[in-house]
Amino acid sequence: MDIIMNVGYWGTEKFIKKDFQKKFPKSIKSAKVGFMSPDPNALKNPNYTQVCSGVTGYVEVLYVELANPNAQIFENLVKFFFSFHDPTTLNRQGNDRGTQYASYIFTTDRVQHEIAEKVISELQDCITAGKIESYATKTLSTKLSNANKFYEAHAEHQEYLAKNPSGYCNHFFRFRKWPKGDSSEESLSSDTSSRKCCVM
Repeated sequence: MDIIMNVGYWGTEKFIKKDFQKKFPKSIKSAKVGFMSPDPNALKNPNYTQVCSGVTGYVEVLYVELANPNAQIFENLVKFFFSFHDPTTLNRQGNDRGTQYASYIFTTDRVQHEIAEKVISELQDCITAGKIESYATKTLSTKLSNANKFYEAHAEHQEYLAKNPSGYCNHFFRFRKWPKGDSSEESLSSDTSSRKCCVM
């Protein structure tokens, strides 16, 4: 069961494979960086240069397979995704600009889509209420799409920051705890008892 998310894949790969697994050990079975388009009829087999041109519609993504997929761990991962990038800057993360850096979540079924929609709505409410002030603007730009064909990036792009620890990363933690709708906060839950579901 898989999840596909994007905001610049080198940093996303590092935060998901390393930092998410500090909270949820052995939760990731595999993860690969590559490209995906919301358009099922997009150019086939795009290369990195074509994706960076901004005309193909492809975005950089991290394709994740969870070790023990279920609704709760999927929701935790979506929430964690929003903790280390800025989903309010359209087609930009830090110094990286272009449509390939859009904030995207690709879902593979209705359950995933509904969970992602719920998290996005909750996050927007928290921003509007002033519970999160670490983003550049007050409006989320994250898009949801059905998952399409995934194209794996070349080997030199895989685990880039693990192989180049001093390499550029456009991500950092915006918050450590997920704000609740009231005045309190909640840590990202480690409960994995919810029923299984496919993830994005």
